[in-house]
Amino acid sequence: MTVTTYWFVIATALAAALASIAIWSPRSLKLKVAALLCATAFLPIGYFSLNDILSRPKPVLLETVHRDIEQVQVISSLMKEDEAIYLWLQIPEVDEPRSYRLPWSDETAKELHKAMQEAEHDGTEVKMNKPFEKTIDNQQPVFYAAPPPPPPEKQIAEDKPILFKAAKNDQ
Repeated sequence: MTVTTYWFVIATALAAALASIAIWSPRSLKLKVAALLCATAFLPIGYFSLNDILSRPKPVLLETVHRDIEQVQVISSLMKEDEAIYLWLQIPEVDEPRSYRLPWSDETAKELHKAMQEAEHDGTEVKMNKPFEKTIDNQQPVFYAAPPPPPPEKQIAEDKPILFKAAKNDQ
């Protein structure tokens, strides 16, 4: 089960507890039936809205769990001018990539586009610094192409060393 499933189970238990309280309270039958119908309607509505939210990109500023991460890998992006920059990010120590949405900014879009071109040219990946920070530090770029990996070390053949014998000179 995923974390989302646990949250839905908790919401279901809370709805059941509220329905139980409403049913056993000293109120009229109409009010009890209305409370039961509301609790019953809550479950499918909550489930379908939760599934709909899962398919949408999360605004970067709403991230709470991974707020302190310094750097992530940008797997893919989609830029919709004057609307938003959509990112698919691979967060360290999280198995699956996550979808996020940045508010539109011409400078950020240019920086991301430049980093993607450099990464494609160098055969590396695009990185994002401090992706969930509210204030953007203009001193350090948000997006950049990761440096190419160093070339492999040269393999030196270990042959037997050549030994030179000093020639005996007649003196």
